[in-house]
Amino acid sequence: MTADNLDLTITHHVQGQGGKYVAHIKDESTTGYLEWEPGDPRDGMEVRIATHTVVPRAIGGRGVAGHLVRRLVEDAKVEEFLIVPRCSYVAAKFEENPHWEDLKAG
Repeated sequence: MTADNLDLTITHHVQGQGGKYVAHIKDESTTGYLEWEPGDPRDGMEVRIATHTVVPRAIGGRGVAGHLVRRLVEDAKVEEFLIVPRCSYVAAKFEENPHWEDLKAG
């Protein structure tokens, strides 16, 4: 995935039963990430708990965290899983985007 107006690529890495979305900006060695862990299935659907979103200062102020959350949401739509926004940043983005409510698990 390449983000608009920013040479940003987001990759998804499964780690154990959870995973991590990693944001890479071209020509930057620092990366940002959003981590998730599995939750208890709800209504027969997989649940992913968004636990941490971290964007170091070196790449901050460019919307990287927002792109990470949007990638998680896009994957939830395509792969049909629900999200528990335990991370305060992810929770704030869900508040700003009420049309994501159907992707929220609790």
